[in-house]
Amino acid sequence: MSAHRKMMPYGHQCIEEDDIAAVVEVLKSDWLTTGPRVREFEEQFARHVGSGEAVAVSSGTAALHAAMHAIGIGPGDEVILPPMTFAATANAVVFQGGTPVFVDVRPDTLLIDPEKITAQITDRTKAILCVDYAGQPCDYDALRSIAKRKGLILVADSCHALGARYKGRPVGSLADLTVFSFHPVKHITTGEGGMVTTDMPVAAERMRAFRNHGITTDHSQREKQGSWFYEMVDLGYNYRLTELQCALGMSQLGKSSAWLERRREIAARYDEAFARTPSVKPLRVSQDVSHAYHLYVVRFDPRELTAGREELFTALRSAGIGVNVHYVPVHLHPFYRDRFGTGPGLCPVAEEAYEEIISLPIFPGMSGRDVDSVVEAVRNTVDTYDRFRVNRRKGRRFHETVNPASTSTFSCCRHTVGNGY
Repeated sequence: MSAHRKMMPYGHQCIEEDDIAAVVEVLKSDWLTTGPRVREFEEQFARHVGSGEAVAVSSGTAALHAAMHAIGIGPGDEVILPPMTFAATANAVVFQGGTPVFVDVRPDTLLIDPEKITAQITDRTKAILCVDYAGQPCDYDALRSIAKRKGLILVADSCHALGARYKGRPVGSLADLTVFSFHPVKHITTGEGGMVTTDMPVAAERMRAFRNHGITTDHSQREKQGSWFYEMVDLGYNYRLTELQCALGMSQLGKSSAWLERRREIAARYDEAFARTPSVKPLRVSQDVSHAYHLYVVRFDPRELTAGREELFTALRSAGIGVNVHYVPVHLHPFYRDRFGTGPGLCPVAEEAYEEIISLPIFPGMSGRDVDSVVEAVRNTVDTYDRFRVNRRKGRRFHETVNPASTSTFSCCRHTVGNGY
């Protein structure tokens, strides 16, 4: 890749003039934090996803933590969750003193496998924390059935899935509590930020206190009351979202449907392109869902190729395609291995998938030429390592990589990397 060209990232924010104007308006106002726009954003977001309540916090991680606090997770409690997620999902359980119990995923979707959950439920299990991996909703009917039968709370990590639907119902209204992220690579951004939606008013109020040091009122509420008095009723954190961020979030939320449609158009183009590439296998999408496509994840079939994921990843990055890997299964991280005794063999489906998956670029700002560049780079890479072609060359392997990025129109001067919770 020539030195003046930019790496095409796997995800990127869309910031437009009306977004900037919304933030500037707040900068000129009396309230920069704990003001009226926080509640306004919460109300708009709740309507958008069909929930009764929404609680804005400073990040997706803070949202996960607040949700675990709201349902009373504490020492001795177990929470069932999949390993194919960012570490923050499990960390939120540990923050509260709970124990994460990892349940393997389905090989075709990499979503938690409901058939494997029941065997892991004990008298200490308090909740199921499912993950809408890549933007595809989990099997909520099955999860709901298990939770109801066993008396468990169902929490959804839907940080990937704003705008997704399950059997016509929006994500955000399917679990007891649902968590979203507004990191720049997500569907909308507030810079950093998160939200928890629920139909449980008591849980919502508990999270509002939790985000504000455990105090039941904030500054704007006391201002309206003409009072200085406040009480701390619980041990909380400063997880507040600012007025500036909420203004940006509301501006972005109004455009999220159009951006989601663009993500689906890009995914359809990838689907069509890779349908004729046996070594590249996109994850299966269930017929009863509408996918949100935060990520477009493919598995490279090791039976078809002479290279492993590491070589394929390096080749694509060298071609200017900023692919990523989502994720290292949480139970393989040293912290969890040392603290909870997890390790290889615990979740074999997730472990096998991890060795084969790569996330391709997908974000609304991609042009048609950008999408074509990604497709061409993937095809050139797999052609280079195609087992049949290599064997025809009498075992001689070659590593020259064509650079399709030279046709890319992506030219943003800044891009965001990271996992975004």
